[in-house]
Amino acid sequence: MVEFEVVDIKKDEEIEFILGQAGFIKTVEDLYEAIISSTPEVLFGLAFCEASGKQLVRSEGNDDELKHLAEENALNVGAGHCFLIFFKKAFPINVVNNIKAVPEVSGIYCATANPVQVIIAKTHQGRGIMGIVDGMPSKGIETDEDKESRYNMLRKFGYKL
Repeated sequence: MVEFEVVDIKKDEEIEFILGQAGFIKTVEDLYEAIISSTPEVLFGLAFCEASGKQLVRSEGNDDELKHLAEENALNVGAGHCFLIFFKKAFPINVVNNIKAVPEVSGIYCATANPVQVIIAKTHQGRGIMGIVDGMPSKGIETDEDKESRYNMLRKFGYKL
Protein backbone atom coordinates (compact mmCIF):
# COMPACT_ATOMS: atom_id res chain seq x y z
CA MET A 1 0.00 0.00 0.00
CA VAL A 2 1.20 3.52 -0.84
CA GLU A 3 -0.02 6.76 0.70
CA PHE A 4 0.87 10.18 -0.62
CA GLU A 5 1.57 13.28 1.41
CA VAL A 6 2.45 16.85 0.51
CA VAL A 7 5.10 18.52 2.69
CA ASP A 8 5.41 22.30 2.50
CA ILE A 9 8.98 23.56 2.77
CA LYS A 10 8.95 26.22 5.47
CA LYS A 11 11.24 29.16 4.80
CA ASP A 12 11.26 32.91 4.35
CA GLU A 13 10.82 34.29 0.84
CA GLU A 14 14.39 35.57 0.46
CA ILE A 15 16.04 32.26 1.40
CA GLU A 16 17.31 30.12 -1.47
CA PHE A 17 16.75 26.37 -1.27
CA ILE A 18 18.11 23.20 -2.87
CA LEU A 19 16.57 19.75 -2.48
CA GLY A 20 18.47 16.74 -3.71
CA GLN A 21 19.26 13.05 -3.29
CA ALA A 22 22.57 11.54 -2.23
CA GLY A 23 23.67 8.38 -0.55
CA PHE A 24 26.45 8.15 1.98
CA ILE A 25 27.10 9.35 5.54
CA LYS A 26 29.96 11.58 4.35
CA THR A 27 27.46 13.53 2.22
CA VAL A 28 27.11 16.19 4.95
CA GLU A 29 30.82 17.02 4.99
CA ASP A 30 31.16 16.81 1.20
CA LEU A 31 28.20 19.14 0.62
CA TYR A 32 29.60 21.58 3.20
CA GLU A 33 32.91 21.70 1.32
CA ALA A 34 31.17 22.07 -2.06
CA ILE A 35 29.07 25.00 -0.89
CA ILE A 36 31.76 26.88 1.03
CA SER A 37 34.14 26.59 -1.95
CA SER A 38 31.46 27.89 -4.36
CA THR A 39 31.32 31.43 -3.05
CA PRO A 40 33.04 32.63 0.14
CA GLU A 41 30.26 34.96 1.37
CA VAL A 42 27.46 32.36 1.29
CA LEU A 43 25.58 31.72 4.54
CA PHE A 44 23.98 28.28 4.71
CA GLY A 45 22.65 25.34 6.62
CA LEU A 46 22.23 21.83 5.26
CA ALA A 47 20.65 18.63 6.48
CA PHE A 48 20.78 15.04 5.23
CA CYS A 49 18.34 12.22 6.09
CA GLU A 50 20.11 8.93 6.78
CA ALA A 51 18.32 5.91 5.31
CA SER A 52 19.95 3.24 7.51
CA GLY A 53 21.93 2.86 10.71
CA LYS A 54 20.74 5.39 13.28
CA GLN A 55 18.50 7.05 10.63
CA LEU A 56 19.32 10.53 11.92
CA VAL A 57 19.10 13.92 10.31
CA ARG A 58 22.75 14.92 9.97
CA SER A 59 23.54 18.63 9.58
CA GLU A 60 26.25 21.22 8.98
CA GLY A 61 26.47 24.87 8.04
CA ASN A 62 27.99 28.23 8.83
CA ASP A 63 24.73 29.88 9.95
CA ASP A 64 22.89 28.46 12.97
CA GLU A 65 19.46 29.78 11.92
CA LEU A 66 19.73 28.27 8.42
CA LYS A 67 21.12 25.02 9.85
CA HIS A 68 18.15 24.73 12.21
CA LEU A 69 15.77 25.49 9.32
CA ALA A 70 17.38 22.69 7.28
CA GLU A 71 17.11 20.24 10.18
CA GLU A 72 13.41 20.97 10.79
CA ASN A 73 12.48 20.71 7.12
CA ALA A 74 14.54 17.54 6.64
CA LEU A 75 12.76 15.89 9.55
CA ASN A 76 9.39 16.89 8.05
CA VAL A 77 10.31 15.47 4.63
CA GLY A 78 11.86 12.40 6.24
CA ALA A 79 12.78 10.66 2.99
CA GLY A 80 15.94 8.57 3.14
CA HIS A 81 19.04 10.02 1.54
CA CYS A 82 17.50 13.39 0.72
CA PHE A 83 19.37 16.58 1.51
CA LEU A 84 18.12 20.11 1.97
CA ILE A 85 20.26 23.24 1.75
CA PHE A 86 19.05 26.71 2.76
CA PHE A 87 21.25 29.67 1.92
CA LYS A 88 21.62 33.44 1.62
CA LYS A 89 24.10 35.75 -0.11
CA ALA A 90 24.22 33.55 -3.21
CA PHE A 91 21.93 32.28 -5.94
CA PRO A 92 21.47 28.59 -6.81
CA ILE A 93 23.50 29.15 -9.99
CA ASN A 94 26.48 30.00 -7.75
CA VAL A 95 26.49 26.67 -5.87
CA VAL A 96 24.52 24.03 -7.78
CA ASN A 97 27.32 22.86 -10.09
CA ASN A 98 29.65 22.22 -7.14
CA ILE A 99 26.82 20.32 -5.42
CA LYS A 100 26.15 18.20 -8.53
CA ALA A 101 29.88 17.41 -8.69
CA VAL A 102 29.84 15.72 -5.26
CA PRO A 103 30.29 12.01 -6.14
CA GLU A 104 27.46 10.69 -3.96
CA VAL A 105 24.88 13.23 -5.22
CA SER A 106 22.54 11.37 -7.53
CA GLY A 107 20.16 14.19 -8.37
CA ILE A 108 18.72 17.63 -7.67
CA TYR A 109 14.95 18.08 -7.42
CA CYS A 110 14.99 21.88 -7.31
CA ALA A 111 17.14 24.95 -6.69
CA THR A 112 14.92 27.96 -6.04
CA ALA A 113 13.73 30.73 -3.73
CA ASN A 114 10.11 29.94 -4.67
CA PRO A 115 7.64 28.27 -2.33
CA VAL A 116 8.15 24.49 -2.64
CA GLN A 117 5.97 21.50 -1.87
CA VAL A 118 7.49 18.02 -1.76
CA ILE A 119 5.29 15.12 -2.85
CA ILE A 120 6.07 12.13 -0.61
CA ALA A 121 5.10 8.48 -1.03
CA LYS A 122 4.83 6.52 2.22
CA THR A 123 5.06 2.71 2.30
CA HIS A 124 5.53 0.18 5.10
CA GLN A 125 9.31 0.59 4.60
CA GLY A 126 9.62 4.34 4.62
CA ARG A 127 9.23 7.58 2.68
CA GLY A 128 10.38 8.63 -0.77
CA ILE A 129 10.24 11.81 -2.82
CA MET A 130 8.02 11.46 -5.89
CA GLY A 131 8.51 15.03 -7.07
CA ILE A 132 8.16 18.67 -6.15
CA VAL A 133 5.94 21.65 -6.87
CA ASP A 134 8.21 24.67 -7.44
CA GLY A 135 6.46 28.05 -7.35
CA MET A 136 3.18 28.91 -9.01
CA PRO A 137 1.63 28.05 -12.42
CA SER A 138 2.39 30.17 -15.49
CA LYS A 139 -0.09 32.97 -16.22
CA GLY A 140 0.79 33.77 -19.82
CA ILE A 141 3.50 34.30 -22.41
CA GLU A 142 6.09 37.03 -21.98
CA THR A 143 5.69 40.28 -23.92
CA ASP A 144 8.44 42.31 -25.54
CA GLU A 145 8.52 44.44 -22.37
CA ASP A 146 8.93 41.28 -20.25
CA LYS A 147 11.80 40.11 -22.49
CA GLU A 148 13.55 43.47 -22.12
CA SER A 149 13.13 43.33 -18.34
CA ARG A 150 14.60 39.77 -18.25
CA TYR A 151 17.47 40.85 -20.51
CA ASN A 152 18.30 43.83 -18.26
CA MET A 153 18.01 41.87 -15.00
CA LEU A 154 20.48 39.20 -16.18
CA ARG A 155 23.00 41.87 -17.09
CA LYS A 156 22.44 43.75 -13.82
CA PHE A 157 23.36 40.60 -11.86
CA GLY A 158 26.35 39.93 -14.15
CA TYR A 159 25.07 36.66 -15.62
CA LYS A 160 25.17 37.98 -19.19
CA LEU A 161 27.26 40.64 -20.91
